[in-house]
Amino acid sequence: MTKADIIAHVYEKLGFSKRESSNTVEYFFDIVKSCLTGGENVKISGLGNFNVRKKKARKGRNPQTGDEIEISPRTVLSFRLSQVLKDELNDRRGK
Repeated sequence: MTKADIIAHVYEKLGFSKRESSNTVEYFFDIVKSCLTGGENVKISGLGNFNVRKKKARKGRNPQTGDEIEISPRTVLSFRLSQVLKDELNDRRGK
């Protein structure tokens, strides 16, 4: 599913104009992005948690040459499903 698909669903389900649907989806994504770039975690009930984590510098190995390299510290984003969504996914697989 793409952002355009989400906009189309909002347009069909809520009856907003296409411009209003697009703006609504864009505003939502902007809010989520600004929270995440600010280091905040985002929890969406029934969907899951977006967690921002800092990784320390560490030693790694170049798989082609075998040389050790320093992997710089970085910030990563992880997503963890809510139990509600996990249950829905597992119920559908069993049917």
